[in-house]
Amino acid sequence: MEILQEQQGRVIILSLIGRLDANTSKDLEGKLLPLLDADNRLFIIDFAQLEYISSAGLRVLLMAAKKLKPLDGTIALASLKDHIKEIFEIAGFLSLFQIFSGKDDAIKQML
Repeated sequence: MEILQEQQGRVIILSLIGRLDANTSKDLEGKLLPLLDADNRLFIIDFAQLEYISSAGLRVLLMAAKKLKPLDGTIALASLKDHIKEIFEIAGFLSLFQIFSGKDDAIKQML
């Protein structure tokens, strides 16, 4: 999996490319934790090029959301493909994240 990072104002955007599974979830965790420790509070995870997510990937996103909640931070998800959105729905995670059709929409709402 490849993780591209960009920033718009106070919003950190992480674009995931490939598969987020047990083998790659540590890469995302390794990218997110230092950003959280550096007092970043607004994140967009762009799923436009993500092909697959496993429970290990969901766990990393849940961990980050839990760390951000008491700090009034947020993680928004953008560009979820139908089969990935269904995984979030089955896991009961849709209520934990703001969902946007694309990263541009998410950026407009968060800035």
